[in-house]
Amino acid sequence: MAADRDGSADRVTVLLDTNALMLPVQFGIDIFSELERILGQYQPVVLRGTLEELERIAQGTGDNAVAARVGRTLAERCHMEGDKEERGDVDTAIIRFAERNQCAVVTNDLALKKILQEKGIRVISMRKLKRLDGGW
Repeated sequence: MAADRDGSADRVTVLLDTNALMLPVQFGIDIFSELERILGQYQPVVLRGTLEELERIAQGTGDNAVAARVGRTLAERCHMEGDKEERGDVDTAIIRFAERNQCAVVTNDLALKKILQEKGIRVISMRKLKRLDGGW
């Protein structure tokens, strides 16, 4: 397996939240190319709760619904994690997963970003409305 940007032979696990999967439509950002630029080899992961959020948003109308429908399609390129029976807030599930798996999280949710950073979890988010920034 090819080494990632920091020389590790293992792929970096990256958890994508709902708004990360909506970025391509909302801001024209190719999240997968951007993640490869930042990380090299990586494994994108989506929680079932995130997919359920996208499903709910996609049933609406307007720009967010369109972005969520595209986000659902993009989620198919990711490894799915989480139990359908898992209850609770998706942000809490994201925090728990990131802590357990020591992975980076892609989000623009300011409250979630703050909590993740306080816990020492790498956050990748949008910068200058046109690209992703690796957080360190």
